[in-house]
Formats: sequence, C-alpha cells, structure tokens
Amino acid sequence: MNTEVTSRHRILVIDDDAAFNRVLCRALARRGYAVASAHTAAEALTLAERECPAMIVLDLNLAGTGGSMSGLALVAPLKRACPNGNIVVLTGYASIATAVEAIKLGARHYLAKPVDVDALLAAFGTGIGAPDTGIADSPPPGTPLSVDRMEWEHIQRILLEHGGNISATARALKMHRRTLQRKLGKRPARF
Repeated sequence: MNTEVTSRHRILVIDDDAAFNRVLCRALARRGYAVASAHTAAEALTLAERECPAMIVLDLNLAGTGGSMSGLALVAPLKRACPNGNIVVLTGYASIATAVEAIKLGARHYLAKPVDVDALLAAFGTGIGAPDTGIADSPPPGTPLSVDRMEWEHIQRILLEHGGNISATARALKMHRRTLQRKLGKRPARF
C-alpha cells in the first residue's frame, strides 16, 4: 500500500455550503486524499495557486458567500492557476446549457448534487487512483436520460437562451407562464 500522498492525490473542494464542504472533504480524506477546502472564489484561487491540486471540485453556485463570481466564471482562472488540474463542477440544479458551458470552459465533468463520493472520483477519469490502493477509477457509466429529465433539460436550455425571462421562455415553449413556473419550482427530474 502506498500511503504517501503525491500531488496527483490532492483535491481542492470549493463550495460555499459549509456543511456539504466539510462532509465531502471528510469523505475524501478517509479515502486517502489530501484535501484542501475553500468557501469563496478568492480563497479558492489562492489555494489553487499554492497547492496546485490534480483534482478540483467546484460548486456552480458560489453566490451564498456574498461574492459575485459564479462557479462557471471561476473555471478559467482555476485552469490558469493549475493547468494540469481536472475540474468537476457540481450543482443542485443541473441543466444541459450550463453543463456544456462548463465543459467548454475547461471542466472535465459536470455532476448534479447530491453526489456520491465514488461517482465524483469516477468523474475525474482514469489514471487518478486513490493513493491507498493505486487503482485507477473508472469513468462514470453512460445512462440515457428519462423523458422527465429531458423535458427539464430542454426547459433549462430555453430559459438560458432567454436570459432567465420566464414570460419569454413560456412563449418560446408555447406553454402557459404559470405552468412553466410550476415546472421550474419542482426539483430536477432524476436521470
């Protein structure tokens, strides 16, 4: 067993939800990773430059910290600070539009919360094994989306195209505004 933690086993967790951040960091540390934690964009960039982690877990919505920088706006600066770092973006409200944008900006993967730690590690891809086992993680399995999930993703894409305007989105979808608001008020459908 290799207990030495190398730079490829360093993980930076960036999430403004203190409880989620703490639980995720603890779970990753139990698996033998060296974990650093950040709650704000400024703190994340400082830690990324200093630690240069191989893996970065980034929450899409960092607005809870009072900062104006979203997770998407942080992807490019993190890639500049850690060119070899792999970024997985997490969000409580997944949509195809934001997933595509995150990947275009340089993120490796995009996952919806709540996330299983094993699925998170698998999202970083092959070649990044746990330090205590040396076994590379396998990529996440590809599963087709449910019809409800496809509808949710389509609504999110159209909403993004219309700048978050509910009325314009409802007109584009040929749907009553109240119906759209009810659909948006529900949690995203499972995959």
